[in-house]
Amino acid sequence: MFKNKINIYRFVLILSVINLLFFHLGFFKYVVNNVNYSSFSGILLIISLVIMMIVVNAFVFSLFLFLFRKVGKFLLVLFFIINSIATYFVNTYSVIVDESMIGNVLNTKYSEASSFFSLSFVLYLLFFGILPSIFIIKSKIDYVKPKKFLITSGLTLLFIAVMVFANATNWLWIDKNSKQLGGLAMPWSYSVNLALYYKHKSNENQKEILLPNATIKDHKKSVVVLVIGESARSQNFSLYGYNRNTNPLLSKTENVHSFNANSCATYTTAGVKCILEHKNTSDLYEILPNYLFRNNVEVIWRTTNWGEPPVHIKNYQKTENLKPLCKTGDCDYDEVLLSGLKEQILASDKEKVLVVLHTSTSHGPTYSKKYPARFEIFKPVCNSVELSNCSQAELINAYDNTIVYTDYLLHKVIENLKQLNDYESTMLFVSDHGESLGEKNLYMHGLPMSIAPKEQYEIPFIVWVSEGSKTLKSNKNVSQNHVFHSVLNFLGIESPIYDENMNIFK
Repeated sequence: MFKNKINIYRFVLILSVINLLFFHLGFFKYVVNNVNYSSFSGILLIISLVIMMIVVNAFVFSLFLFLFRKVGKFLLVLFFIINSIATYFVNTYSVIVDESMIGNVLNTKYSEASSFFSLSFVLYLLFFGILPSIFIIKSKIDYVKPKKFLITSGLTLLFIAVMVFANATNWLWIDKNSKQLGGLAMPWSYSVNLALYYKHKSNENQKEILLPNATIKDHKKSVVVLVIGESARSQNFSLYGYNRNTNPLLSKTENVHSFNANSCATYTTAGVKCILEHKNTSDLYEILPNYLFRNNVEVIWRTTNWGEPPVHIKNYQKTENLKPLCKTGDCDYDEVLLSGLKEQILASDKEKVLVVLHTSTSHGPTYSKKYPARFEIFKPVCNSVELSNCSQAELINAYDNTIVYTDYLLHKVIENLKQLNDYESTMLFVSDHGESLGEKNLYMHGLPMSIAPKEQYEIPFIVWVSEGSKTLKSNKNVSQNHVFHSVLNFLGIESPIYDENMNIFK
């Protein structure tokens, strides 16, 4: 079948139709769910989107092939391979490949990415990516003369313009839903948003905007342990009224308080940045650990995760640095963050200490691998990376076990702090974002805030304070930005950017 040449226009139309059929189930599901398809305007919109997608993609594909020939073929192969991977995640986890999701992908490490590997992933890659790529590579294309190509391209652009103006009544709808539509249209979802991501990255400050100098105003020994949670949603914490006892230890611990809070975003990089900055902004201001370290506070950062802004401190410790200190049998889990922590605090010659523990406990899709076997309280659990293959009960069981393990870790942090008799101490637990567990057929996190369900942004904000230290204000609702100012207050740090309204302590 590959012996005879195929006309370039016939070739790109075939590819464009394949692209439409293979990679746009999520796109048209979104359209059908958000338009009145029984009205003339709705029917016109759906038909127009089908035609436009075929014509526009065929037009762009023809440009690649005519202008770049072999390089153009390579680009088309690349599109189909990446399309197949992106579509797997769209169809399996209901993600939208917008700019924030691109940032999420680029900040994902191999250990996390490999947890998504499954038979379905391989089948998507094979049938939707590799097989069309073989067709592209093997096909011999009959290129037209430049004059005919220019005329055809001009007529195609005219047709596209006519179609655009014929849908003038739907412009407002398209504009309103452009972010979601753009995040589901292949291959433009990831290619355009990748370009936007790097454009915005290049516009960011190459260096942090330094905050005004701070002053330590007393000589009291005080320590704050800030635990940054991963994908923990408040509705699965019994401290927030959940009907399962997922907080058996914290619920019995004195001086534990919980606040209602929403995350700034639904993905790790933005959520962690918001926890560490003095206000919610797109600018790169000096974050809390860097600011305190520069102002003579002992700062310790321990992490089993990633995605934080640049951290410029002396004691930055990853899993591999902590494992040699681990004396328990659970060194492959987040408990490794507590190895030798009390001793490290006591060894400091500073009066003020900030410890940040960046956990990964509730990150999907492999929830059941995030805790030791003895914490598998709720059974049966979902062990598949394809979450839609599990019952919601199994999925929630696995997730709830991660919350039980989180409860244990936080309790252990508190017990360590109680032994620091010379220090006033507090622990703050704040999650970076929430998590969807099959509600509305959504999984995990990362949806744009404008359409994200509450499961992805309603987060726990849990505080413990030592006896005789600080008391808490009667706030019911707080934000992630409350962390910065509350830590300054507890440690007795005076700063021109301190905001008393954003402080949880009296």
